[in-house]
Amino acid sequence: MMPNPSGETGTARLIKTPTGYLMVLLQGDNMFVELEALMQNEQIPSASFSAFGFARLATFGFFDFVKKQYDPGSFENVEMASVIGTLAWKDGKPSVHAHGVDCDHRFASVAGHLLALEVGTGITIIVHAQKLERRLDLMIGANLLIIQ
Repeated sequence: MMPNPSGETGTARLIKTPTGYLMVLLQGDNMFVELEALMQNEQIPSASFSAFGFARLATFGFFDFVKKQYDPGSFENVEMASVIGTLAWKDGKPSVHAHGVDCDHRFASVAGHLLALEVGTGITIIVHAQKLERRLDLMIGANLLIIQ
């Protein structure tokens, strides 16, 4: 069981499955922090994940190829229609790469690269035996996934 900010105890938050893990995040959990901790604690070489559900705060980023950085935009109290991503390693540390689609109470949608996500939902993680790494591609100025 991983700690959570609500102080709740006794709830199974991580279940091993035949293909990886099912992780349940509680309201206020930071998806990126929880996935990085899972990678470290379980020594996961790489994985794919998917999720959906309510998010208190979703921060998306649009990559500016001129500035070589993400321009962020945050949205509160949204439904995540889809979150997909990969877990890999960069410079010996966990690296979470995620994209998502959210919508607000008017059904207006936003989509793109996720920089941060504070949620209350479950995530399915499918573990891969092959270790994946991210390395800086100097041509575009972004970290790209590579297979070793």
